[in-house]
Amino acid sequence: MTRYIVTGGAGFIGSMLVRALLERGDAQVGVIDNFLSGREANLEEVRDRIEVHRADIRRFAEIAPLVRSADTVFHLAAIPSVPRSIADPVPSHETNIDGTFNVLRACADGGVRRVFYAASSSAYGDTEVLPKVETMTPRPKSPYALQKLVGEYYASVFASCFALETVSVRYFNVYGPRQDPSSPYSGVISVFMKALLEHRSPTIHGDGEQSRDLTYVEDVAELTLKAAAAPGVSGRVFNGGNGGRYTLNQVWEMLQRIEGVEIPAIYGPLRAGDVRHSQADTTAAVRDLGHAPRFSLEEGLKRTLDWYRKTRNP
Repeated sequence: MTRYIVTGGAGFIGSMLVRALLERGDAQVGVIDNFLSGREANLEEVRDRIEVHRADIRRFAEIAPLVRSADTVFHLAAIPSVPRSIADPVPSHETNIDGTFNVLRACADGGVRRVFYAASSSAYGDTEVLPKVETMTPRPKSPYALQKLVGEYYASVFASCFALETVSVRYFNVYGPRQDPSSPYSGVISVFMKALLEHRSPTIHGDGEQSRDLTYVEDVAELTLKAAAAPGVSGRVFNGGNGGRYTLNQVWEMLQRIEGVEIPAIYGPLRAGDVRHSQADTTAAVRDLGHAPRFSLEEGLKRTLDWYRKTRNP
């Protein structure tokens, strides 16, 4: 069987990736997670089919034996929040930069075939040109954005200097089941879902006309698997979005229409570090990775809302 390791595998995207790997039928899947933001409940129904290692990527000695001889390591572990990286930058730096270096070093030393690195579209910052293409000069606006960009650079350097195959995909705004709405740093879609089911107004930071390339988590997991297997892409960076663009106001209007309610949003101050507009040019991912998103925004929102409805506490 082929052995895979997913760092951050108890997280929102990581737990979906674990399920996608298990669907292959020939996978031995291990998860590395310190459960700072990941949740054991995210792996509940697949727990008996995987190995779960409670370990911290900031500690090289903990993770080195866990990744040794794996075919592919999917490095998704991170503290994934722009506001949190501004409010408390040290843990983000230690996890997103030092931790990523540890993962790459452990994989190079341990004979891993390829490392997939979950990069971030936040590296682009605000650009006048849309959609955003991989050849643009990065302009990170927050510690988180810079940290994820450094991870890309480290992945590329390990490919060129240490004979470790790496590939990075810049995730855009991922949403879907298991995204935690309870944190003050939660993604906007999970916050919208919670507000909708509680029949109360969500707070939108700014005027709501900021736009996002929203990508359903199953499409992201599928692209991640394709990138891990694609030939001739070591050291490269790809966009991982849908190529679309919706304002937050449009998303909230769509959710109200799906649910058949009218609940006006509340508008608050802009958050530091937030990007105004985000949209992926997916040309390279389609051409070189076979990227083919299956879910429209409306379909993805319906599936996500159904999951939240079924799993929320009475």
